[in-house]
Amino acid sequence: MKIYIIWLIGVILWNFGYPEATPILDVLAAIILSLLSFGLKKYLN
Repeated sequence: MKIYIIWLIGVILWNFGYPEATPILDVLAAIILSLLSFGLKKYLN
């Protein structure tokens, strides 16, 4: 659950921090945040 909350905070920060981002940047940000969450899962377990 901690990893999901961290991911969710990252998505919210991205959306409010860069509202002028194009859709492709939104997709890239989601992919990067997903990869980071997988890395956190390995690190925390």
